[in-house]
Amino acid sequence: MYNSIRLDMIFNVLGGIGLFLLGMRHLSDGLQTIAGARLRKLISMATPNRFMAIGVGTFVTCIIQSSSVTTVITVGFVNAGLMGLHQAIGVIIGANIGTTLTGWLLAVNVDKYGLPLMGIAIFFYLFSKNEKVRYTALVLMGVGMVFAGLIMMKNGFAPIRDIPQYLEWFSRFSANSYFGILKCAFVGCIVTIVVQSSTATIGITMGLAASGVIPFETAAALVIGENLGTTFTAYLASLGGTTNAGRAAFAHISFNIIGVAWITAAFPVFIKMITFFIGHDPNTIIMAAAGDAQGIVYPYILTAIAATHTGYNILNTLLFLPFTRVMAMVLEKTVKDKPAKAAARHTKLSNLMLDSPAVAIAQSKKETIYMGRVDCEMFDMLKAILSSEKVDEDEVKKLFKKESRLDAMQAEITEFLTNLLSAQVPRSLSEEAQKQIRLASEFETISDYMTAQLKLYLRIRNAGLTIPDVMLNELLELHDTVSEYFALVNRAYSGKIISIIAGADVQGEIITQKIRDLRGRHVARLAETPLHPLLSTTFPDMLVSYRRVKEHVLNIAEVMMGKGGYAGQLPQPRRQAKETLSPGAV
Repeated sequence: MYNSIRLDMIFNVLGGIGLFLLGMRHLSDGLQTIAGARLRKLISMATPNRFMAIGVGTFVTCIIQSSSVTTVITVGFVNAGLMGLHQAIGVIIGANIGTTLTGWLLAVNVDKYGLPLMGIAIFFYLFSKNEKVRYTALVLMGVGMVFAGLIMMKNGFAPIRDIPQYLEWFSRFSANSYFGILKCAFVGCIVTIVVQSSTATIGITMGLAASGVIPFETAAALVIGENLGTTFTAYLASLGGTTNAGRAAFAHISFNIIGVAWITAAFPVFIKMITFFIGHDPNTIIMAAAGDAQGIVYPYILTAIAATHTGYNILNTLLFLPFTRVMAMVLEKTVKDKPAKAAARHTKLSNLMLDSPAVAIAQSKKETIYMGRVDCEMFDMLKAILSSEKVDEDEVKKLFKKESRLDAMQAEITEFLTNLLSAQVPRSLSEEAQKQIRLASEFETISDYMTAQLKLYLRIRNAGLTIPDVMLNELLELHDTVSEYFALVNRAYSGKIISIIAGADVQGEIITQKIRDLRGRHVARLAETPLHPLLSTTFPDMLVSYRRVKEHVLNIAEVMMGKGGYAGQLPQPRRQAKETLSPGAV
């Protein structure tokens, strides 16, 4: 008999945990997708003002329902140099408060609506064509799964009350002494490290408590330890990152270690505060309604556990609030800077941001916009070199260095976005990621052609020749035209002003015609005045180089207007543009 009960119990508990975890994942993913466009902006609002930073951390975590995601994103921002340590500490502390909202959702007595809600939501998620409707349905489906999973866990744990051996085992974890409290907190911490979700372990704790397997005091001690266990996620995220990222993770760990230390020491007083707050003894038992399989119900224990989770984090935040700056200073002195790594990164992208696709896309776009700015600088530098009577070797080196940096940036952006696309992301974000991969390639290719142009010019100067004034003026005039064309399109991309590039095709054709005219004049000049063979052959190559730049600028405009294909789908002539005159071939 007991074997059958054990088997049913294992199936229900495992199924409930799995459904609960999947529900939390769907809930978090759906909420991030719906509110994702604002997530990065919200987190970036975290100023050195400690109240603002804590408020941002709380609000963002309430939105995405995962303190781990908020913390990992914050560590990623610190790792990328986008956020200071003091700001990060505030956001992480706020995330601890925000995650307690889930406990209150579980405490609401709407268990019976979990399966119907999940069923209706799945219908809309599978059959709706509207992406916003689908991801709203995903959120509701996640909520339904969370409640259904909690029911399965409660039903799975219920038979434990009738098996003496299990009751005896669970009785060893009783928070009736200081050592017992620490033991329960330790168990909660270890289980959370294994599961990698404090929300999941709190759900398990609620399932055990609601089934009468453990009393409220034991559940409260477990919850306190589960808060400490969730810090392991941030610690893992900081490994391999910058020193400040490690400091942010240690701040999270310190916050919870100190919190566990003082709350366990004042545990009896804390329990009385929770009991007073909910107005009832959490261990109160009432007879269940007719037909209830459990026979008894604990009507207040889930509310008490949710209050414990929130109360612990609020009290701990109030304790730490005056000392956030001090903590930042202590961590800066105790956690020493790491030695510089040989391979420096050229972007502020971190794989830690991939936990929030919307934040990842927003940051990668900032990097592609920066690539456009570097191209603008290269246009100006190239013109200055072409206009000078004497070649400035330092400026030449700087221009080549910028091109090398754009090569590295394109590789990092492509790798980052490819990793993002390997996971399940909304169609709109997937399309944006593919566009950014394409744009990064176009910006990098434009820089290649500018260095190719410089190499052609240096070939002439190294041969002891100078470009005749009439030809140089024509070249500089063309340079200005192409540079202005690029600046227009780049300004439209960085400012999201699509309307100002509506005539990009026409402008591109004007440049093409201008290049044809210049080539015709050059041929006519050769018939009248013989030129050095190097000059006569290199000048047309320089014109072709500007034409290739124009084509890639037009590619950028087409991608922005939704006309261009993605990387790997370019028309054959444009795809071969870089091969036609690569720097290595000059």
